[in-house]
Amino acid sequence: MFENVGQMMVLFWETVKALPLTWRYRRKVVEQLYEIGNSSLLMVCILSIFIGGVLALQTGPVLVEHGLTSVIGGMIGLSFCKELGPVMMAILIAGRIGSAMAAEIGSMRVYSEIDALRTMNINPVHYLVLPRIVAIAIALPLLVVFAIPVGWMGGAMVCAFNHQIYLGFQTFFSDLHDMVVMGDVFNGIFKSFVFAIAVGIISCQQGLITIGGPRGIGRSVTKAVVNSIVFILIIDYFLTRLLIYFE
Repeated sequence: MFENVGQMMVLFWETVKALPLTWRYRRKVVEQLYEIGNSSLLMVCILSIFIGGVLALQTGPVLVEHGLTSVIGGMIGLSFCKELGPVMMAILIAGRIGSAMAAEIGSMRVYSEIDALRTMNINPVHYLVLPRIVAIAIALPLLVVFAIPVGWMGGAMVCAFNHQIYLGFQTFFSDLHDMVVMGDVFNGIFKSFVFAIAVGIISCQQGLITIGGPRGIGRSVTKAVVNSIVFILIIDYFLTRLLIYFE
């Protein structure tokens, strides 16, 4: 475990040093942006609507029962933009994109394509890792920006049509406006940026150390997704503590 963490830190540092070369690989960055961002929009939309709906179903009746109907919109808004939105979108991207990164780079590692890059004096970190890290660091926060209002709308729809709540759209968004400030939204966007870097580094690192043929590729993909989810939740705790301290 400590060896893997050390390798991830080294890979992250090499990627940071290579950032000035991003413009040289702009075509690969755009390709990855399309794959991560545009191709994930439908899943992000569906996931956000139902997360917002579940939040409303779980919290709405309880708050109504205790006479706190006026805070339903704010509670759902804060929960989604500060916590559930960034975390769930990061987990979605880890499963969809992180696994693809690990599989693609792992296949290149197993079939000696990375050695061929080194033979041609092409740095694999610059050519393979840098565009993916830059793309996911841009795409995931943008997906969260898209997911937050969709999730709010899902919560508002459930509140409006659930017989235990009956909270109109205007009241819901008025309550949300009173409790949620732009700082809360930026809180979630910052979290998603950190999660994106973690997912990208973990997935690429697992791909680069792949050995053992097709079975090794499958093992690397599994490790990439599982490790990404674990690190997302660990990082989320410490980021939440840090951001609460600065509020």
